[in-house]
Amino acid sequence: MKNFSTWMLVMFMIMFWVFRIIVALAGELNWDLGGIAPLNQTFEIVLLFVALLSLVLVIKRKIAGGLIYLLGYGMYFGIDVIDNIQVIISAVEGNVDVNAYANLFISLVGIILAVAVMLDLLMDKSRKNNPKDKKTDWFYTNEQYDRQLDERADKNNYRTL
Repeated sequence: MKNFSTWMLVMFMIMFWVFRIIVALAGELNWDLGGIAPLNQTFEIVLLFVALLSLVLVIKRKIAGGLIYLLGYGMYFGIDVIDNIQVIISAVEGNVDVNAYANLFISLVGIILAVAVMLDLLMDKSRKNNPKDKKTDWFYTNEQYDRQLDERADKNNYRTL
């Protein structure tokens, strides 16, 4: 995670995840959270755990994490976006509940965030150009080991036969 955009997207993922925890808790305890309610309480809780798993994978720069995040949020919030747009379009004389607009906004934020995370992972050049190799990186990135090896090599005076 060398890019500023990646750090910002991860922070937004964390903030949106915490917000969805609050929404799930408010839905479970029947609190009014400005009209924002979970679409399906059970699926919301499962999606929270899936989002946490994908958050870890996105931090590790794995494409699978972005794909899981996009598919999960796309399935969950995509249906809500379509339903709320249909409600707003079919409203008679502009009599639309504010809750439809609030839920539409939150669902759009979830979808836009998931698409942005996937695009960031796909466009990350450092992930492709500098892959991590645990077998050799410890040797090539360890300057202290190089210094110790150089000092030892200078002091070794082996006799040859």
